Amino acid sequence: MSKIHPSAIVDPKAQLDSSVEVGPYSIIGPNVRIDAGTVIGPHVVVEGHTTIGKDNKFFQFSSIGAAPQDKKWQGEPTRLEVGDRNTVREFVTFNLGTAQDEGVTRLGNDNWISAYVHLAHDCQVGSNTIFSNNAQLAGHVHVGDWAILSGYAGVHQFCKIGAHAFIGMYTSLTQDVPPYVLVSGNPAGARGVNLEGLKRRGFTREQLDGIRSAYKLLYRSNLTLDEAKAALQAEEQRLPAAAADIRLLREFLDAATRGIVR
Repeated sequence: MSKIHPSAIVDPKAQLDSSVEVGPYSIIGPNVRIDAGTVIGPHVVVEGHTTIGKDNKFFQFSSIGAAPQDKKWQGEPTRLEVGDRNTVREFVTFNLGTAQDEGVTRLGNDNWISAYVHLAHDCQVGSNTIFSNNAQLAGHVHVGDWAILSGYAGVHQFCKIGAHAFIGMYTSLTQDVPPYVLVSGNPAGARGVNLEGLKRRGFTREQLDGIRSAYKLLYRSNLTLDEAKAALQAEEQRLPAAAADIRLLREFLDAATRGIVR
């Protein structure tokens, strides 16, 4: 039995694995490739140069691979790449990239994307993230693995959010958020370490102690950012069990471009 509903419109040039399901009234464009086990629900539009991996679930009324909301875009063949095992809920919008960046918007694996979430052009989202309802990313935003964005969180273009960070509800984010840090408010402020999330992911007591020590150096020691980076490097040597975690934080600070929430 065909897994494509007779009311769906699938361009003959689209490349769909034989196990892909397409629901009623959905539209699949000619430059779309969808891998095994993915389910496209009813009333979903997938267009543009879009590649979707395995075992994803797209709920009704999503717009996937539409043109970027950027006046500089002139129809270049930019792309959207979606990984495996993502859940994408109702009314979500993922846009293509632009020629002014890498030309591709990316979503990794095992992400939970709730209703009304927007990933703008050139966003780079890792794996195992959670986006609650109405979380919004402007263009060129980078989000690390395991980050969580609460409902109605809004992220300014070009911001970076580190791995395991937590962004609180209604937070207005205009600066970078280092790994492990919990931020909230409008404007955003650092509120501590995302300890509950780290515990759920199996971080050891030694790792948690090292991350809390690094947080205190960065946020509670009245050090300049350069002084804090030097102190963090010393912490790597002092706390070998947490050295990789502290290094991740320090390297993020080196790469931050908009200043950090502090």
